[in-house]
Amino acid sequence: MDRDEGNYYGKHGEPRKFDPKFRGPIHNRHCTDIICCVIFIVVILGYIALGIVAWVHGDPRKVIYPTDSYGQFCGQKDTPNENKTILFYFNILKCASPVVLINLQCPTTQLCVSKCPDRFATYIDVQASYRYRPDQWNYFRQFCKPGFNNPRKSVAQVLRDEDCPSMIIPSRPFLKRCFPDFSTKNGVLTVANQTTFKDGRGKTRNVTDLREAANGINNVLDARSVGMKIFEDYAISWYWILIGLFIAMVVSLLFLVLLRFMAGVLFWIFIFGVIGIIGYGIWHCYWEFDHLKGIPGSDLTVYDIGFQTDFRVYLQLRQTWLAFMIILCVVEVIIILMLIFLRNRIRIAIALLKEGSRAIGYIMSTLFYPIVTFVLIAICISYWAVTAVFLATSGEPVYKVMANQTLCKYANLTCDPETFNRTNVTKLCPGAQCTFAFYGGESLYHKYIFIFQLANAFVFLWLVNFAIALGQCTLAGAFASYYWAYRKPADIPLWPLFSSFGRAIRYHTGSLAFGALILAIVQLIRVILEYLDHKLKGTQNSFTRFLLCCLKCCFWCLEKFLKFINRNAYIMIAIYGKNFCTSAKEAFFLLMRNVVRVAVLDKVTDFLLFLGKILVAGGVGVLAFFFFTRRIPLFAQEAPALNYYWVPLLTVIIGSYLVAHGFFSVYAMCVDTLFLCFCEDLERNDGSTAKPYFMSASLHRILGKKELSPKKAVG
Repeated sequence: MDRDEGNYYGKHGEPRKFDPKFRGPIHNRHCTDIICCVIFIVVILGYIALGIVAWVHGDPRKVIYPTDSYGQFCGQKDTPNENKTILFYFNILKCASPVVLINLQCPTTQLCVSKCPDRFATYIDVQASYRYRPDQWNYFRQFCKPGFNNPRKSVAQVLRDEDCPSMIIPSRPFLKRCFPDFSTKNGVLTVANQTTFKDGRGKTRNVTDLREAANGINNVLDARSVGMKIFEDYAISWYWILIGLFIAMVVSLLFLVLLRFMAGVLFWIFIFGVIGIIGYGIWHCYWEFDHLKGIPGSDLTVYDIGFQTDFRVYLQLRQTWLAFMIILCVVEVIIILMLIFLRNRIRIAIALLKEGSRAIGYIMSTLFYPIVTFVLIAICISYWAVTAVFLATSGEPVYKVMANQTLCKYANLTCDPETFNRTNVTKLCPGAQCTFAFYGGESLYHKYIFIFQLANAFVFLWLVNFAIALGQCTLAGAFASYYWAYRKPADIPLWPLFSSFGRAIRYHTGSLAFGALILAIVQLIRVILEYLDHKLKGTQNSFTRFLLCCLKCCFWCLEKFLKFINRNAYIMIAIYGKNFCTSAKEAFFLLMRNVVRVAVLDKVTDFLLFLGKILVAGGVGVLAFFFFTRRIPLFAQEAPALNYYWVPLLTVIIGSYLVAHGFFSVYAMCVDTLFLCFCEDLERNDGSTAKPYFMSASLHRILGKKELSPKKAVG
């Protein structure tokens, strides 16, 4: 058939002739948006190549293992540091904070050690007593540079060359790094119950001097303890959590079945409940207005008393309650008028919701398609995360000159540790060392790491949006097959979901990639704007902040609009098999010709599905609460003993909401597809024998059209 006959209206709005052969999704298709399909495939191949290059150059051990001043990993197998898994800082006072210690390099020598120091000691004291107390020297020496064993070397030279630390303090490992072992005694910060310590350079210092280097460590350690308890709770309650999620799945299915019979009842109960609540509000406002009559000061106006920080003052004014009453009356009148004038469209929306439940009942496999989308998105996230880690850990060790003297002209310059001692840097800058700084390089690849990370994020967004688009187009094709079946369910094709998936992949990969590309570009811009906003948060330029805020708002609205257009474009692609731009245009104008129906259906569907999600998550959550708190006598002995009962409880509630969202997203796609098919059906057909309606009998009765033919009535 002529594909232009798939739409009832021509380019200039003239009616097109009816195509008696049209029976829903077209099977005789051709590939659409081929150029975008080719680009998409090339980008995927390039993305795979980027991952391979990143895997060749990257080394995730740089994230897993801490690195000492020589660029060697602590705890790496088959190396001299295999049994030395913890990083030790010679002078932690030179480090600003734990964040600097973890993410950047602290300007002090760093060594891999097997354990952290457990006592206070200074090199001066240990050297002075090494002859008659060699055990102290042997203990202290394990925190010196490997191979150093010369207690006769002068203290000044040892500290200058940083052969050993000037002091050690009791520490404990955290994130495989030695941090001071802080504790609080009677509200006073201590280390090993001491408030002072010797710094090994002739000074006695207070442990508060270590505060910056250990800022937040105690809180994080407490968080680690909480994390271990949470892990224990998950370990003993995971199967009960799975049972809760299974119950959520069953309840979600039951709710979808109930919508087939109770969608109208639920909606009207809510509407009349809102009307009743607003009516009570009007009465209460009138009662307050009348009750304040004659009370001194109640007749003052809001203008008379001006702005007050205590808003209860305004509740003592009759004018306030009068304003509330007028506002509620206006809202009440608007709702009643909308119900009167839109009653037929509301009935159509409810009928479409019931029809959606019936369609899912005939094509039950659609309820499990979100699992496919979830797997595809999980693969995308995993590939992106792994590639990002390998890109971030690409590069060779870069060494820089660390000088104690602030005026050293060689400070922060790159150096070679193998030849550093033969240069004149140590003579011009006494005490300077060539220490590991970070991982990087000067090659073309290393210069464009940031660009590669940006490309990694962009392709990730593109692939995720494509996976979502594929799911929407697949479901739309399956449900369109249901709607355009003249006799339901006899005319529904065999395996409609798999057939729709095959058509989407074979013919419309380019169109789906095109829509996903547009959305990915907007989302990337939003990510960049969020990054700029984060960077400029401390700026005092009000205009810049205002401009960023406006741009963020505009692109947020644009993303929402594009998602709406893309969703309906995919439905038209699934039905007619046209390219993305044509499908988007036809879907947009079709919706604009039925804009009131769109608004009513959208709000009715949103309300009922939101109510369903709350009911599922809330109901299963209440059941989980009573179970995990052992308030169900029948299962009191079965409930596991937990550290925090809210851990599995929150998991069940959030998981139940996500399960319900997965099922209801299929339902929402079903309703949107049936609505577009319904609008097409109205524009293409008139209910006559030559041009019969494909809609269900209930929708047909609501429209008040003539009765369906006997053949149609069978469905």
